[in-house]
Amino acid sequence: MAQTVAETHRRETQHRYTLDDLLTLMARLRAEDGCPWDRRQAWQSIVPHTIEETYEVADAIERRAFDELPGELGDLLFQVVYYAQFGREEGRFDFHDIVDTLAHKMLRRHPHVFPDGTLSSRRGDGELSETEIKARWEALKAEERAARGDVSRPASALDDVPTTLPALSRAAKLGKRAAGHGFDWEDERGAIAKIREELAEVEVELERGERQAAREEVGDLLFAVVNLSRRLGGDPEQLLRGTNAKFERRFRYVERAIGERGGSLDAATLDEMEQHWQAAKQREPGRTAG
Repeated sequence: MAQTVAETHRRETQHRYTLDDLLTLMARLRAEDGCPWDRRQAWQSIVPHTIEETYEVADAIERRAFDELPGELGDLLFQVVYYAQFGREEGRFDFHDIVDTLAHKMLRRHPHVFPDGTLSSRRGDGELSETEIKARWEALKAEERAARGDVSRPASALDDVPTTLPALSRAAKLGKRAAGHGFDWEDERGAIAKIREELAEVEVELERGERQAAREEVGDLLFAVVNLSRRLGGDPEQLLRGTNAKFERRFRYVERAIGERGGSLDAATLDEMEQHWQAAKQREPGRTAG
């Protein structure tokens, strides 16, 4: 059986580092005699790395590259350690505050498992349906949002949906949050009808020659498609990443097929490229429409 990266590393070092070791390592990197690059970093400079590492974790999982996953998860954890070090240096919080805050929040949000809000709780309400658990979860999150609300303006169900999320993910969260308050279609047919409506509005603006208006309508169309993916239980970012991978795989096949015949992509006709595209689709095992 093949050894994972983590197992190989442990065998080579004969030592298992702990979380405390990782915190010490970060403190050393940021010390006066530490690493110049790490010493230059600040809150904002690390954010792009955090986003990148998050996507690399998702990519490893989607590829089922589980031997790579410990390393990718470690890279993501290191981002949290970075922020904890910044907080510690500025006297705001440290890693243990992060853990404590998280544990308290999870205990509070799972009263069906921890009825008195402690890890020593006995089992709470017994078997609850997933629907009941999700309803409680959303109710507790709503209470937390209200407690954090700005008293200078009315609280909104959308208050804590981060503006920095990728647009597809944020659209899904906005739709889900609104749906949790009854603002949703009864079934998928309503979402499909909305897509058709928005597509028709794109076509109307194009016929009028109003390209800017058409672009805005395309945004509405994308939002409607995101809501359909939400209703189908899919994550739009994940679904689009899958389609991106499929498109790239098929397009590379088209490039190879044309090249093997001595041609070039730029010189190929659209009909020729379409023939190879269809051949690429036929080659894929268990292919579905698309």
